[in-house]
Amino acid sequence: MTVFGIDLGTSNSSISFWDGEKVQLVPNQHGERLTPSVISLDETGEVLIGKIAKERLLTHPERTVSTFKRFMGTKKSYKIGDTSFTPVELSSLILTSLKKSAEQFLNEPCEEAVISVPAYFNTIQREVTMEAAKLAGLTVTNLISEPTAAAVAYGLTKKEDQMILVLDLGGGTFDVSLLDLFEGVMQVEATAGDNYLGGEDFTQVLIQDFYEKNQIETSTLSLQEQGKVYQKMEQAKRELGQDNAVNVCLELNQKEYTYQLTPSEYEQLLEQLLHRMKLPISRVLKDSEVTLAEIDQVILVGGATRLNLVRRYFAKLLKVFPNSHLNPDEVVTLGAAIHAELKQETIKKELILTDVSAYSLGVDAVRQTENGYINDVFVPIIERNTTIPASKMNYFYTVVENQRKMAFIVYQGENAKASENLKVGEIVIDLPKRTPKDYPVACRFTYDNNGIIEVILEDEKNGHKEKLIIEENPGSLTPEEIQASLEKLAALKILPEDQAENRMLLARVERLYSETLGNRREQIQGLLFDFQAILKTQDRKLIQQRYRELSKIVDELERDIWL
Repeated sequence: MTVFGIDLGTSNSSISFWDGEKVQLVPNQHGERLTPSVISLDETGEVLIGKIAKERLLTHPERTVSTFKRFMGTKKSYKIGDTSFTPVELSSLILTSLKKSAEQFLNEPCEEAVISVPAYFNTIQREVTMEAAKLAGLTVTNLISEPTAAAVAYGLTKKEDQMILVLDLGGGTFDVSLLDLFEGVMQVEATAGDNYLGGEDFTQVLIQDFYEKNQIETSTLSLQEQGKVYQKMEQAKRELGQDNAVNVCLELNQKEYTYQLTPSEYEQLLEQLLHRMKLPISRVLKDSEVTLAEIDQVILVGGATRLNLVRRYFAKLLKVFPNSHLNPDEVVTLGAAIHAELKQETIKKELILTDVSAYSLGVDAVRQTENGYINDVFVPIIERNTTIPASKMNYFYTVVENQRKMAFIVYQGENAKASENLKVGEIVIDLPKRTPKDYPVACRFTYDNNGIIEVILEDEKNGHKEKLIIEENPGSLTPEEIQASLEKLAALKILPEDQAENRMLLARVERLYSETLGNRREQIQGLLFDFQAILKTQDRKLIQQRYRELSKIVDELERDIWL
């Protein structure tokens, strides 16, 4: 049975398969290889998918939705006509359309697929992607990170060993992965990304600039008029991306508006977005301890990399001309199809693929300081960019005598505060009577290639164990948890750290914590909690003194972190 490769994208989606010699992309009902990820409902309630639906974005904006992939794993819902849809349900409709096209093209069932996801998708986002596939009648044999899929498509034809940096700028996400290809092994060294940075944001920058220059309030425009602006700015983005100046004329509310922009002016507008692309690249190189000089090839993936200013930015930043000879809109689905066949061993070339954990996995704990105990401390067990499958252990200790239980909340993320990360599970172990303070409990995390997390707590002195398997979608926060978070945030306002300077410094330290690993991460966490403890003393002189000292340390750390 054929196992298909699917790229479920923010802007476009596609499906492909290995025909025995090469990958073929399946054409849709319009004979096109890309299907816009757009859904619409007509007035009779019929679902329209892809190109037809995209055409209705302008004419029927209240009955058409797009870019819903950006909200996978959230509670967001879309009302189309009288019906509400979740991002999962909308994604399943796209997958159903791709499945139908494949079945018609090959005249055989399409039941199994490898589906690509952004490298920086968390556990919930990956799980709901699989749920969308189930709703579409598909069994997911594997999820593959989009940059990894692209590297597979490029790397299959390469014989020499090489270090590959993949930059994937799609419609809604930006992923960076570093892969080492050697002796038939493709090993992911590190990955990072931004789930809310893509070509859509490059369009929104133009839309906002158009409104500001023409002093237009969006509240005065109908949905159709806003759709017209979007369409014009999307076209302008493509022109500017080819280094052409634009002169746009638009009639809104029976009034004509104009908008002129040069490529250099557009580049200035994009300064912040371009800067955001530098951060994941810096993190990948730092985490992998690889220098720019050691990179043999830079691959561009995703439709937004067609913009010349994006290519120039990457070339200037990395001091190398990126490679994009494969179609950036299709390379991910090509790699997904190749990976599907590699798993079935129908491709003669042997290629072993290893991946890494995109986020750190750990638990909440209590940390002892000179000023007492601090709760809500995140302790990573498996740090981000650890090669998976992985199994690692840490010891935790009771904080009082006669402690009868030890409870852990399992989190995924990079924030020093445990509760600011993604909660994915809970586990409790009972302890014997009359336990002394500092009684040890072993905590082992195991993380496999399918994203399944196993947590084992063990009282080694008594042989008692508790096990937690996390493979289902843990869901979103309950109303009670949301309310508790709101109350906690409200309470923080009365504390000294809410002062602007102190709050900014805390934010910088927290960011540094998220960008580092190992001993340095532990050092930064200590600095963070030490400063928080000092703030709680409300000793103005002590706070000012520590602020000056910590600012200098943070300045030095930041200089070391950047490229």
